Amino acid sequence: MRIIDAHTHIFPEKIAVKAAKSIGSFYEVEMSYDASVDLLLKNGAQIGVEKYLVCSSAVTADQVISINDFIAGECKKHPEFIGFAAMHRDFEDYEAELDRALSMGLIGVKFHNDFQKFDIDDEKMFPIYDAISKRGMKVLFHMGDDRYDYTAPARLVRVAQAFPDMICIGAHFGGYKRWGEAYEMPVLPNVYFDTSSTLEWLDTETAKRMIERFGAEHFMFGTDFPMWDAKEELERFMKLELDEEVKEMILWKNFCKLYNLPIE
Repeated sequence: MRIIDAHTHIFPEKIAVKAAKSIGSFYEVEMSYDASVDLLLKNGAQIGVEKYLVCSSAVTADQVISINDFIAGECKKHPEFIGFAAMHRDFEDYEAELDRALSMGLIGVKFHNDFQKFDIDDEKMFPIYDAISKRGMKVLFHMGDDRYDYTAPARLVRVAQAFPDMICIGAHFGGYKRWGEAYEMPVLPNVYFDTSSTLEWLDTETAKRMIERFGAEHFMFGTDFPMWDAKEELERFMKLELDEEVKEMILWKNFCKLYNLPIE
């Protein structure tokens, strides 16, 4: 069984423990791992992950360049990594940085607006989305949190409709702990989802209904490392008891199609 992890986070070794503790504190959960590259690879090896989407989020604008340098550097060391860039609403020369990110092999952009403290559909973001869209880059959004409204599913809808040529990936089934709202989103061809940080809470039948509503071809398996253990996340996914064809789509085929990787 082939597996690709569509949602992971990595940090430099010197801050990997601190970063994981900070994330755990924010979500009030005990982290499974620190956020180092070595532990990501060991974690994924438990279930045979062959590729990983790796990213990090710029909480402030002055973190953008260093994060992008780090992610790109790790992707060069590890051919199994596919990297997304960081960006921030207040980063002034975003077009030049997007071009630089692309030149380093980063093919998308990750936003975590609950950390960044601005709405997904903040109109100051629209020129940045336009630049991302024109470059053919994809966007991975952290989605949902019942403590905040920055990443409400309705905000993703507005962005996806405003930029129909931009692939928007709504993490966490489109709305961490706001899955009822996510279910009510319109079905849009440029909106995809990942399974990360969801199946611990979302009941099996609701998860299956969401997959049916939006189409299995729009879902990808993700662990949200270092939040969760890969083996446990896979076990949760398998409890959905999906058809074998659908399992393969979500575990690896959809990722390959979306990112133009060979399907052998």
